[in-house]
Amino acid sequence: MTDLPKTPSFELKGKRALITGASRGIGLAAAAALAQAGAEVTLVARSQDGIQQAAEAINSAGGNAHYEKLDVTQLEKVKAFFTNQPAFNILVNNAGTNRPKPLTEVTEDDYDTVLDLNLKSAIFVTQACAKQMIEEKVLGSIIHLSSQLGLVGSSGRSLYCASKWGLEGFSKALALELAPHGIRSNTVCPTYIETPLTKPYFEDKVFLERILKNIKLGRLGQVEDLMGPIVFLASEASALMTGSSTVVDGGWTAE
Repeated sequence: MTDLPKTPSFELKGKRALITGASRGIGLAAAAALAQAGAEVTLVARSQDGIQQAAEAINSAGGNAHYEKLDVTQLEKVKAFFTNQPAFNILVNNAGTNRPKPLTEVTEDDYDTVLDLNLKSAIFVTQACAKQMIEEKVLGSIIHLSSQLGLVGSSGRSLYCASKWGLEGFSKALALELAPHGIRSNTVCPTYIETPLTKPYFEDKVFLERILKNIKLGRLGQVEDLMGPIVFLASEASALMTGSSTVVDGGWTAE
């Protein structure tokens, strides 16, 4: 009889996961997905109310969730956060922002706000998390929420593109550096996802029509579209993947 190979497990039981920007939208979906796969999840965000409610909802649904107020742009607080607990197995760098406007109108404050949160914070949260993983010999998966705009350009979004292209390069370099320690680094690159943060943009019918022309599957993304890829990258099912970009864009970048 032929011996059949066994599909690697998507289960995350016994794993600890940290999700930044986890109070709503993609971050909340990531936390819920990892909890549903069996991970113990810790939600962090600037606002305690949102993450507390999110963690309570996950626990009410049978998951195991904790929360802590943390502004990831305050690097000393980031360092302190990691020193007070054991290493995580999974990190989801999700916290981010955008200030879409023409380059001629971009201010230094715009630059600092977008690049500090989208790139600088992601780098130093990862540094603190990876350092603990290495010291405690924890094998792990680091997942960065990038964007299709980390792979292509878009008018009026120079800062956002710069931050996400930077995140893509960082993830690839990190993959090479951390591979000897059994720690993987990958990105998820979504198209426009309908969340509380992005929903106001789609009220502009001209903008929405232009977006949908580029999403070849003809619809906006939903947070549920990212839950499977995040669990996949966190689990043993993606054990040989590092330095890669998982593109969830409805065909936007295929053209």
